[in-house]
Amino acid sequence: MPKKALEGIKVADFAWAFVGPITTRTLASYGAEVIKIEGGVKAGRMDAQRFSGFFKDGVPGGVDRSSDFNMVNTGKLSVTLNLAHPKGVEVAKRFVAWADVVVENFAGGVMQKMGLGYEELRKVKPDVIMLSSCMMGQTGPEAWLGGVGPNLTARSSITHIVGWPDRAPAYLGPHTDYITPPLNVLAILAALIYRRRTGKGQYLDTSQYEGVLHFMAPLLLDYSVNQRVANRNGNRLAYAAPHGAYRCCGEDRWCAIAVFTDEEWERFCQVIGNPAWTNDPRFSTLLGRKENEEVLDKLVEKWTINHSAEEVMSMMQAAGVAAGVLETAEDLLEHDLQLKHRHYFWNLEHPEVGQYRTARPSFVLSKTPCEMRRAPLLGEHNEYALKEVLSMSDAEIAELVIEGVIE
Repeated sequence: MPKKALEGIKVADFAWAFVGPITTRTLASYGAEVIKIEGGVKAGRMDAQRFSGFFKDGVPGGVDRSSDFNMVNTGKLSVTLNLAHPKGVEVAKRFVAWADVVVENFAGGVMQKMGLGYEELRKVKPDVIMLSSCMMGQTGPEAWLGGVGPNLTARSSITHIVGWPDRAPAYLGPHTDYITPPLNVLAILAALIYRRRTGKGQYLDTSQYEGVLHFMAPLLLDYSVNQRVANRNGNRLAYAAPHGAYRCCGEDRWCAIAVFTDEEWERFCQVIGNPAWTNDPRFSTLLGRKENEEVLDKLVEKWTINHSAEEVMSMMQAAGVAAGVLETAEDLLEHDLQLKHRHYFWNLEHPEVGQYRTARPSFVLSKTPCEMRRAPLLGEHNEYALKEVLSMSDAEIAELVIEGVIE
């Protein structure tokens, strides 16, 4: 098998929840050796994601059954370490001395309070690369704030524009948790290249808040230029009609259609057989279609309801009209031919939950393969990491177990 892109890179992973673990999962998928460091059952401070999300057969319990945890921690080794114990911090620093990269995503200042801030780690490993990826960044009046993805999605104004004009904003979930990891990976790769050229490490301070605001750029620009505040539009778009999700044949089946120009409107009309209503003067221009959009949407749906969502998508796309099925989880996992062809979902075997599926990183390298391996059980690799990585003796390990430093 060809050498993996990040083979030989070593990562001490203190991260938890989504942003940090997704970042390090990407590194592990392309060959980095990632040791995930978290508290044990007795010490507490385990990755909170072990207790949330969906559970195999709907049965929670234990620390290894969370689908969320097992999805975002593939390919890693697990070590349990009590960082509230002074000796736990000492052992953590030995892992830092081994590592090329250290990753964490606690609230600003938490690693410093534990004695594991960047300046302390530089004393252990002068050329270490450390990435902190907290909500607000490590500086400023709100750097200390903790939280989860939905909080930041709301703070970044994304929640404000999602939903219907006459209703409250819609819940979107941890949107920011999936935006920041690719930025983190790019920053780490750039720092590794810099270190290879100069021999120097560096500290990477990524603000999840600032990262997501790039996706709001058009709306920020509109306000900057026109003082216009974006609001909720439902499925409507100011410069397209028809534009929305239309009910199709079958139970809860839908297809999105977007018509932007008069030429696309003509092609759309041909696809649906040019019924008499398409010649109505109200629909002859984009402006007219926008002014009569409610009536137009009902007429479009009278056609889509007689076809499957897949048929609507195929016919529209063949005519050059933008359209796509609103896929369910079942569609994505079982029926999407594009995802199957690109081997996007991997089947992995886990000793606690059996077989489960997870997604690989969303990019493919032509010369260096991606390899997905199951997520670890809590503390599964204590012996390997302590003996092989840190060269500890059995006596040293036994003493740490007795003192509650490791489990």
